[in-house]
Order: sequence, then structure tokens, then C-alpha cells
Amino acid sequence: MPEITPVPLAQLTTLRAGGAPARMVEARTRDELIATMRRLWADDEPWLVVGGGSNLFVGDEPFEGTVVLVRTRGIERLPGSRPGAVRLRVQAGHDWDGLVASAVDAGLAGIEAMSGIPGTAGAAPIQNVGAYGQEIVETLVEVELLDELTGEVETVPASALELGFRTSSLKAHYGQGARRTGVIVSLTLELADVGHGDVPVPGVQLRQALRLDPDAEVSLRWIRDTVLATRAAKGMVLDDADPDTHSAGSFFQNAIVSAAFARTLPPECPRWPLKVEVEQVRVIPLDSYAGIAPAPDAPAPDVKVSAAWLIEHSGLGKGFHLPRSRAALSTKHALALTNRGGATAGELAELARYIQQRVQSEYGLILQPEPVLVGVEL
Repeated sequence: MPEITPVPLAQLTTLRAGGAPARMVEARTRDELIATMRRLWADDEPWLVVGGGSNLFVGDEPFEGTVVLVRTRGIERLPGSRPGAVRLRVQAGHDWDGLVASAVDAGLAGIEAMSGIPGTAGAAPIQNVGAYGQEIVETLVEVELLDELTGEVETVPASALELGFRTSSLKAHYGQGARRTGVIVSLTLELADVGHGDVPVPGVQLRQALRLDPDAEVSLRWIRDTVLATRAAKGMVLDDADPDTHSAGSFFQNAIVSAAFARTLPPECPRWPLKVEVEQVRVIPLDSYAGIAPAPDAPAPDVKVSAAWLIEHSGLGKGFHLPRSRAALSTKHALALTNRGGATAGELAELARYIQQRVQSEYGLILQPEPVLVGVEL
């Protein structure tokens, strides 16, 4: 295995927390990644795969196992499944924003709203990354998965990954493990070849974020530049000189609640109804048909509500911190927990717990962490 000298995970995660592992391996090629994981699994050794480290919250104690740094890179252009579509097969260690930039440069649409998201491409399907209403589930075709159970590389279609709001069957949520374990080797996206001219902007949430009229048309480059500027204004684009970016991005997920529960929240709390699939085909026995077909049942859709709004309106404004703590909410965005310099994982966890308690006390809702927690308890 391509073993290297271990360094603290605080140096490899955007939240800048985490102790040093017992061992560290850097996999720069597909073959190295596969061979390394098979060896670790054969030896039954604890392991942790790290890409960009942007969705990890690691504890202060040393990790008793091997950390595998995925450094594979490469984008392969393939024919799409339909006219006007192009597929991109991307190695797991490829920088996600670099992939978005390449797609925009090529005039390929479908991931431009996810510009500026830190991390690697291989991590994107695990939590179904998304921004401004655009999610990878909309363009993901398949992944190559090195399955821990079999040790074999399998091509897994996106439909088999149970992709949902910031989740998949591969994600270990706080309090429960992943439903399927393995390592993504590559992923394949199918994007629309729209060129470099102005095109319609799909999605209400994206148009609202970009302040566009429903019939507005803009270029992919304009969308990317505007999203990057918007994220930077919120401290959501990595910048070593800006402590507001020393975070795991949005620490808490926007909550998915029932329509009935959403009605108990103040009307000014931002919310976005989720889509509901309504059955289009109904069979009505002739002996019971009275000439009028009953209206199809349309249950009220679940609602996504803004966690940032809930936090701020629980009395925890931007920049809030506990006494003598080096962990604080971002001064630009209340959904990001930031390391203001030398904060321990313990300090960050203490702040996260306090936020959860305040929101629960005010609104009866427990916010769930978005990053993967390793050696940390909330």
C-alpha cells in the first residue's frame, strides 16, 4: 500500500478538527485505491476514506485505524443515452468544483448550480449533494462501487442507491451506519449539451436564489459566476484567510417535516414543498362507474424548512459563540459552524448541541447534522 506519514485530520478537513490516525495511505490511481481497500478489509482493520474532507467532523482522539486519502483524478467524455446529452465518467478523487467548471466550459448543463461545493466527486452521490434546488440525483447515471462485502467492483445504477434529501444507502448518518458499505471508484453523470448561449433556468428555488423571472434565460457561465459570488458572500467558498469558511458547510440539514407540522411554524419561516408523485392511471370497475371519475388522492407534500432561519430565530445570530469557545456560527451564515482558530472537536460539538437544544425548545424540532461524524457525539 502507498503508505505515508500520518498527519492530524485537522489538516485535512475543512472544519479543521481531528486527531492523527494510526496509519495513512494515499491512493493516486484506481488500482491503488482498489488494492488498498481490499487489503484493509482482508485484515479487518478500521478504515476511513477521506476525499476533500469537507463533510467530515472528526473527534480529537487519534483514529485507531487507517485513513485512505483518495487522490484519483480524471474525466472521460462518453456518448449520452439520447440526442443532446453527454455522459461524463469521473474518478472519485476528482475535485467536485473542478468537475463543475469543466462541464460549464464544455456547455454541459445539470450541475452548474452546485458550483463552489468543496470536496471530491466520489463523495457527491453519498449524500446526494445539492444546492439551490439542484441535486446530483437529477444527473447521476451510475457509480462504480467497490463493495466491502464482496470485494468486487460493481456498476450500481443511481436508482439502486436510495438517493434522497442529503442521503443515500451509502451514507452513515449520525446514530446509524450506512445501509451498504463500500468505496465509490467512479461516477457517471448525464448532462445536457446546451452550449454557451442563454438558456431557460429550471427550478423555482434556483431562480429565486438568482433573482430571475420565470421566463428569464441566462448562460451556464452566468449561473456559475453568480452562484460562486452568492456562496462567497455567505462564507461558503473555501478561503484560508477567512475563518468563516473553516467549516463543514451547512452543519445542520434543512428539516423535512409534514405539511401539518410546517403549519405550526411561523409563516415567515422559509419553506419549499417537496414534489409528490400522483398516480395518473386509475381503474374504475364499470359496475361502479357513475359517469364521474373521482378526483385522485393528492396527499399534502412534505415540506423542507430553513434550518438557518430556525437557528437565527431561536436567538442565535450570526457569529454566536459560547463563552471562551473558539467555535462559533459563521458571521455570514447561521447554518455554518466554524473553527475560529484552534477549536477542538469538543468545542464544536458543544456548540452544535446547544443549537439543537435551542431550536428544539423554540420550535419542537431536532435539527440533524449533515456531516459524517467520526469519534464525535452530539
